[in-house]
Amino acid sequence: MDIAKYWKTIVDTLQDGLMVVDPRGTIIAANPAAEKVTGYKADELIGQSCRILNCTGCKIVGSGSGAQWCALFNKGAIREKQCLITSKNRHTVNVVKSASVLRNDKGEVIGAVETLTDISEKIRQQQEISNLRKTFYLDEGYHGILGKSPVMLNLFEMIENVAQSDTPVMIQGESGSGKELVARAIHRASGRSGKPYVKVNCAALNENLLESELFGHVKGAYTGADRTRVGRFEAADEGTIFLDEIGDIPPAIQVKLLRVLEDRKIERVGDNQPIPVDVRVITATHKRLETLIEQGLFREDLYFRINVFPLYCPPLSERREDIPLIAQSFIRRNAVNSGKKIIGLTPEALETLTDYAWPGNVRELRNAIEYAFVLCQSGGIGTQHLPHKIVHGTLDPKATCEIDPACVKDRESLVRVLRKAGGNQSRAAKMLGVSRVTVWKRMKKLGIDIKQDVG
Repeated sequence: MDIAKYWKTIVDTLQDGLMVVDPRGTIIAANPAAEKVTGYKADELIGQSCRILNCTGCKIVGSGSGAQWCALFNKGAIREKQCLITSKNRHTVNVVKSASVLRNDKGEVIGAVETLTDISEKIRQQQEISNLRKTFYLDEGYHGILGKSPVMLNLFEMIENVAQSDTPVMIQGESGSGKELVARAIHRASGRSGKPYVKVNCAALNENLLESELFGHVKGAYTGADRTRVGRFEAADEGTIFLDEIGDIPPAIQVKLLRVLEDRKIERVGDNQPIPVDVRVITATHKRLETLIEQGLFREDLYFRINVFPLYCPPLSERREDIPLIAQSFIRRNAVNSGKKIIGLTPEALETLTDYAWPGNVRELRNAIEYAFVLCQSGGIGTQHLPHKIVHGTLDPKATCEIDPACVKDRESLVRVLRKAGGNQSRAAKMLGVSRVTVWKRMKKLGIDIKQDVG
């Protein structure tokens, strides 16, 4: 049986839109389902450039044919990529696109075939469910971000809007205000949610390590590079990369990052072969980049490239009505982890938390609840269980003295704090307002053994 002559009938029966293009992107065939998705008749599509659909998932070069026309001919195939097209009546249509390059018997590129699945109804239903959840708070917060204050509801709406595009976003806000949660929420609310989400802390690495971390390196690129490594941009391909503390990247890396954002290609350290990447870029900083630009420490052209859509993450002091909700969430979490039957805050403790300035924002509130769980055994957390600084506005001089080398005359004062913290050095450090390393150094100097002395 010669099935070849039945192919048109088979293709015309498909529920997904199907189009065939030549190496220059000219549409040479379209099935009825493609007519329904695009709003164009087949004879209106055939002979037209595929750019007529203004697909957001395409990387058009447009300087020749094949690989010189579209990035698809470089990759060879695209699998289930969510994107937007523009229909004949100028409406935006959500589609899932798949495509494959067509080759003849000699392996020469003769065109490509792509399918378009209309998911507009599915997107509409998802948005309705999301809106219901936000209205009735059926889940805990918005993608993990807690808040019902007007300023937070406005932030959630902004996240929803910007998530529908690939526009670069810069998140500004104080340390501890939740910038990383906002970045992750943008990714989860976007069409890239099923793809990688990669975070890079730009302040944690020196220039050489940061370059390799971002762009990767080839074997032998530098001493110790014993194997080829894929960078974070490649790892985030088709997904989102979050560059935290963008204000701390060195000038040399700023130049390379700008080139990546403009060309959408990276080069591994030690190699000059460009590698195409499809990445949504989100950045964050607690610094004023405008000041860094004036000081010559940050490139103005890079600033304008990453600050297309700025988002402001409000500090906790600007949304005090959210403090009870956030505190209760931390209490529930700590109750599960500790096994303690602590159910909430006393009215006096809640008033104290609400009146406090919170320079450390949500992170400081989380630490305060953890501190309270060390002292409180059951029932409600009272003011006596909260850190001295939060209750009185200053550090506890007795606690500070206990860890100060000038004050500690014997081992017993530090041992008492460690016992209150259940032997946990991190908790002891929080109680004393110092770092864990400081506690460890004093323990070593005083010869304190957790098992023997604290038990």
